[in-house]
Amino acid sequence: MAQVSKDMLIGELIRLDPNVAPILMRAGMHCLGCPSAQMESLAEAAMVHGLDVDVLVAQINDFLENK
Repeated sequence: MAQVSKDMLIGELIRLDPNVAPILMRAGMHCLGCPSAQMESLAEAAMVHGLDVDVLVAQINDFLENK
């Protein structure tokens, strides 16, 4: 499985594995279906939501590696 980076777009991430959506939702990103969110990088979304992007990337990559 490919590694996720903070520069990936939210839309790319969801297309890569839709099962990542619950991780983002638990982190407070509740507007994943919004057209503007689809073109936002993970780093941009994390900044808007006051999250540490490195922690989020680590959680997603851990999930993808262990599924």
